[in-house]
Amino acid sequence: MSVDLPEVLDLVDGDWAAPTEDLGFDLEDPATGKSTARALGTAPDRVDRALTVADAASETVTPDMLDAVADALEPVLERIARTDAATTGVPLRQTVPLGAIVAGSFRLAAAQVRAGILRADVDGVEVHRMPLGPALCLVPWNAPAPMAAHKVACALAAGCPVILKVSEYTPFSAPLLARAVAEHVPVSMFQLVHGDGATGARLVADPRIKAVSFTGGLAGGRAVAAASAPLLRPAQLELGGHNPLVVLPDADVETAARMAVDLLTTLNGQWCRALGRLILPVDLAPAILAAMGERLRALVIGPPLDPGTDFGPQIHSRHVASLRTAVAGLPARSYGEIPEPGNYLAPTLVEQDLPEEVFGPIAAVLTYGADEDPVPLANAVPYGLEGYVCGTDTERALAVARRVRAGEVKVNGSSIMSLHLMTPRPAWGLSGIGEEGTTETLRFFTGARVVGVEGRFALHTS
Repeated sequence: MSVDLPEVLDLVDGDWAAPTEDLGFDLEDPATGKSTARALGTAPDRVDRALTVADAASETVTPDMLDAVADALEPVLERIARTDAATTGVPLRQTVPLGAIVAGSFRLAAAQVRAGILRADVDGVEVHRMPLGPALCLVPWNAPAPMAAHKVACALAAGCPVILKVSEYTPFSAPLLARAVAEHVPVSMFQLVHGDGATGARLVADPRIKAVSFTGGLAGGRAVAAASAPLLRPAQLELGGHNPLVVLPDADVETAARMAVDLLTTLNGQWCRALGRLILPVDLAPAILAAMGERLRALVIGPPLDPGTDFGPQIHSRHVASLRTAVAGLPARSYGEIPEPGNYLAPTLVEQDLPEEVFGPIAAVLTYGADEDPVPLANAVPYGLEGYVCGTDTERALAVARRVRAGEVKVNGSSIMSLHLMTPRPAWGLSGIGEEGTTETLRFFTGARVVGVEGRFALHTS
C-alpha cells in the first residue's frame, strides 16, 4: 500500500512556495527505508518575512472562522491520517482516530471563546485575557497534524498571529492543515515555515515572537528556554517523559500485561507518554513478563498503511540507529518477527534501569520486594510527565498514584488520551514547564489586563 504524499510547501504572507534550503538528508518511507524526498527548509528571507508579517498583524480571528476551519478540515482528515501514517510509521488504525483532534481542536477553541474564556470579571472589575502577540508553534514528528492543530487553534483563538514550524521529518501533512486555515483566517494571522533546528533557533531568538509553544526533546526545550529567558518571554515546554508503570501486588496479571504492552507499543513507542520503566512486584514479575511476551508476539508487525497492522516501523533509519545505540550491550529481550526491509525495531524490554528517556519501543524492567514501597522507584528519575498504576484495589491504587511525581497518573488505564478532555496536561521536572490542555494551551497565549474604577478595596492614606 502507498499514499500520494502532498507537495511540501510553506505559506508566507499568503504566498505558497516550495522550500529551497537543503537540510542535508533524505526523508524516508518508514516501511521500506527508501528515500522519498530531500529534506528542505524555508529560505531565511521568507522566515524573516513571516516574522515581519506576524509582527504587523492586527486582524481578529473569530469563533466563526475557527469553526469554518474545522469544516474545511473534515473532508481531508482521512488524507491527513494516511499521510501521517505513511511518514511517521504509526499504524493507520491509530492515526485515524487521532485525526479527530485535527478538526476538533478548532471547534473546541471556538466554543471556549464563545463561552467567555477571554473574560473573567470579578466584582465589577474587568479581567481581560489579551493576546501576547506573535506566537511560535513548534511541533514534533510523532503526531504532526494533531499537535499542530491543537497549538494553532489555541493561539488563533487567543488572538495571536501564528507561525507554525513542523518537524523537518514530517513536513507533508502541514500544508493540508495550512490550506484549511488560510482559507478562513486573515493572511497576516497564520504563516507556515519548514526547517530543522537552525530554523527553529532563528525563530526562537527573534524578539518579535512573544510566546513559544514547543513539544519535543529535552535538548530542544532547553534551547527554547535559554533563548526565551533574556526576553522574559513565556515558553510552554512539553519535553517527554521516562514514564513508570507501577504494578501492585494485587494486580491482575492480564490487565498489567495489557497495560504494559499498550504503553510500550502505541505510536510504535514513539510518544512522550510511553512506557519507560516497568515496576513489578518480584513475585508477579515472571507471570506478567510471560503474559506480555504472548501479547507482543501476537502483534501484527508491518506497514503502517495496512489496516491490519498493530505495530509499525520507526520514522527514520537515523532514529533506529539511535535506539539501537541506547540499548547496545545491555541485557535485553526483543519480541516479534521484524519485516525486512524497513525501519523496524522490535519491542524490547531491558533487564536493568535506563537513566534517560528512550523515545521508542524500549522499556526498563525493575522489581521490588513484598516489604518494599514501589513509589521511590517510580520517582527515581528527574522526569514527571505521566505515570501509571495497576491494581485491583482501586482505592489503594489511587493512594499510590497520588504519590507518583508526574503531571498525570492513570489508574488501570493505558489510553493515548488524557483522563478528561478538560483536565490539564502538566509537566514536572525535566518533562517541561507549564501545562498543556484544552483550556490551558489557549490561556498560555494570553496575558491578563485588569480594568476598573477604584472601589472598596482601595487603601487611602491621605
